[in-house]
Amino acid sequence: MRRNPTEPEKRLWRHLSNSQLRGFKFRRQQVIGSFIADFVCPSAKLIVEVDGDTHDEAKDRLRDDMLAGHGFRVIRVTNADVMQNMDGVLIFLSEALRQAERPHPNPSPEGEGLDAVEAQKLLGISLEGSVG
Repeated sequence: MRRNPTEPEKRLWRHLSNSQLRGFKFRRQQVIGSFIADFVCPSAKLIVEVDGDTHDEAKDRLRDDMLAGHGFRVIRVTNADVMQNMDGVLIFLSEALRQAERPHPNPSPEGEGLDAVEAQKLLGISLEGSVG
């Protein structure tokens, strides 16, 4: 486990801690299987990963697949998204939490409902896809 969070992680945590986002409780640096997730909302089965400027996409995909195998949906946001577009990140995460409360009746083949895809386009954010 990392002792010191990155600045983007600290900033996002200020918005996720104390059930501030839609009343959902998040945990920071949560161990799941053999991985440590940046932020986990157990009740919504949602993981939020904050990606730095460099990361291994193949390794991330394997990690996301393993976490999905534990029943979690993984959403990845970039450091730039958190630092430059926090409102967009929070709206996107809020939509993911809303979907967790009420599963989409006709999910797209990628596993995301149209609402999340449209929110991403409308907000102009560079959020990467989710798994699960």
